[in-house]
Amino acid sequence: MALFKVTGMSCGHCVKAVENAVHEAAPQATVSVDLAAGTVRTDGIAPDAAKAAIEEAGYEVTDTLEAA
Repeated sequence: MALFKVTGMSCGHCVKAVENAVHEAAPQATVSVDLAAGTVRTDGIAPDAAKAAIEEAGYEVTDTLEAA
Protein backbone atom coordinates (compact mmCIF):
# COMPACT_ATOMS: atom_id res chain seq x y z
CA MET A 1 0.00 0.00 0.00
CA ALA A 2 1.13 3.54 -0.69
CA LEU A 3 -0.30 6.97 0.06
CA PHE A 4 0.73 9.90 -2.11
CA LYS A 5 0.21 13.65 -1.83
CA VAL A 6 -0.88 14.76 -5.31
CA THR A 7 -1.45 18.25 -6.69
CA GLY A 8 -3.57 19.28 -9.64
CA MET A 9 -6.67 17.19 -8.88
CA SER A 10 -9.86 19.22 -8.60
CA CYS A 11 -12.86 17.29 -9.92
CA GLY A 12 -14.45 13.95 -10.70
CA HIS A 13 -12.68 13.84 -14.06
CA CYS A 14 -9.34 14.08 -12.23
CA VAL A 15 -10.35 11.20 -9.97
CA LYS A 16 -11.26 9.04 -12.97
CA ALA A 17 -8.05 9.95 -14.80
CA VAL A 18 -5.91 8.91 -11.82
CA GLU A 19 -7.87 5.70 -11.27
CA ASN A 20 -7.66 4.77 -14.96
CA ALA A 21 -3.92 5.49 -15.09
CA VAL A 22 -3.19 3.25 -12.10
CA HIS A 23 -5.48 0.49 -13.41
CA GLU A 24 -3.77 0.66 -16.80
CA ALA A 25 -0.42 0.03 -15.09
CA ALA A 26 -1.83 -2.68 -12.79
CA PRO A 27 -5.40 -3.84 -13.54
CA GLN A 28 -5.71 -5.62 -10.17
CA ALA A 29 -4.72 -2.54 -8.13
CA THR A 30 -7.08 -0.69 -5.85
CA VAL A 31 -7.10 3.11 -5.94
CA SER A 32 -8.75 5.59 -3.61
CA VAL A 33 -8.63 9.31 -4.36
CA ASP A 34 -9.45 11.93 -1.71
CA LEU A 35 -9.87 15.26 -3.51
CA ALA A 36 -10.30 17.26 -0.30
CA ALA A 37 -7.04 15.95 1.15
CA GLY A 38 -5.24 15.80 -2.19
CA THR A 39 -4.20 12.22 -1.66
CA VAL A 40 -4.18 8.98 -3.61
CA ARG A 41 -3.99 5.62 -1.84
CA THR A 42 -3.01 2.56 -3.88
CA ASP A 43 -2.69 -1.13 -3.14
CA GLY A 44 -1.66 -4.01 -5.36
CA ILE A 45 0.91 -1.98 -7.32
CA ALA A 46 4.50 -1.06 -6.52
CA PRO A 47 4.72 2.48 -5.14
CA ASP A 48 7.16 3.55 -7.87
CA ALA A 49 4.84 2.23 -10.60
CA ALA A 50 1.83 3.96 -9.03
CA LYS A 51 3.71 7.24 -8.79
CA ALA A 52 4.80 6.99 -12.43
CA ALA A 53 1.23 6.25 -13.56
CA ILE A 54 -0.18 9.23 -11.63
CA GLU A 55 2.46 11.53 -13.07
CA GLU A 56 1.88 10.20 -16.61
CA ALA A 57 -1.78 11.15 -16.17
CA GLY A 58 -0.64 14.74 -15.69
CA TYR A 59 -0.65 15.16 -11.92
CA GLU A 60 2.29 15.95 -9.66
CA VAL A 61 3.17 13.60 -6.82
CA THR A 62 4.70 15.93 -4.27
CA ASP A 63 5.24 13.44 -1.46
CA THR A 64 4.94 9.77 -0.57
CA LEU A 65 3.25 9.84 2.81
CA GLU A 66 3.21 6.12 3.43
CA ALA A 67 4.52 3.07 1.61
CA ALA A 68 4.61 -0.59 2.46
